[in-house]
Amino acid sequence: MEGWKTLQSGISGLNLGQSANRFAKGLQSSMQATKERLGQVSQDEITELPQEYRDLEARVDALRNAHLAMLKITKVYESEAYDYPVQVQESLTELSNTIGTGFQNFAATNLKGTPLSPGTTSSRPSVEAPHKTLPHALTRASHTASQLLISTPAGDSSKLGKALALYAQSNDSIANSRVQHDFAVREAFLHPWQSTLNTNINVAMKARLAVRTSRLELDAAKQGLKTASPARQEQARLEVENAEDDLVQKTEVAITLMKTVLENPEPLKNLNELVKAQARDYFSSCDTHH
Repeated sequence: MEGWKTLQSGISGLNLGQSANRFAKGLQSSMQATKERLGQVSQDEITELPQEYRDLEARVDALRNAHLAMLKITKVYESEAYDYPVQVQESLTELSNTIGTGFQNFAATNLKGTPLSPGTTSSRPSVEAPHKTLPHALTRASHTASQLLISTPAGDSSKLGKALALYAQSNDSIANSRVQHDFAVREAFLHPWQSTLNTNINVAMKARLAVRTSRLELDAAKQGLKTASPARQEQARLEVENAEDDLVQKTEVAITLMKTVLENPEPLKNLNELVKAQARDYFSSCDTHH
């Protein structure tokens, strides 16, 4: 403990320039943090921050953790293939095997008068890049299975072949809705949610870090005043006063920023967009086609 005091007193007694003075303050606050962590500073020697500030800290921590909890799961939507079976190894032929022309020909002769009559079948661009999702993989598999059955002699009468073709067409709509759903989630929820974390919340966190640094500098200055020589008492007292003013200012800034973050309506709006995307673009399609 005596070694800390000697080092701190020695640093305080140096005639430093502005850059060196900042370095000395940083070193002193680092030493103060280390002493507190090691239990070498009594609780009554640690400046207590306002209760309002501490309450806001707890609320911002909860908000930040809530964002991280949701992002941990929803970040999966950044990759289209999040549910694509890893064990599936589709060939290039299989990946390009859509239900376009082949299904249209089949539908023209087999689906008249059904909910999936030729007039209601979806048209798909022939150059569309294949999607690696589970619904698209199911669509391709069922289409392939249907083609295998109906391409045999008397295959047009295969009930299973027709059923598989119907399933492929229905699941194709679900697969496309899944892609639209994921895009909506990324644009209306994931990216704004991540932006709130990276901007508003992180700005408040940096302001809190500035408060912590200022508080450590103040407590280090108080320790320096206790050990200052008679010739340096006035300078040490001035350093304490300046540190107190700095802490008050930084605390007020942090309180304002934390309140702004907590009053921000955007996260709730973003969550509403997530719910809307799920209800409109995906699950409603699943209900319609199954």
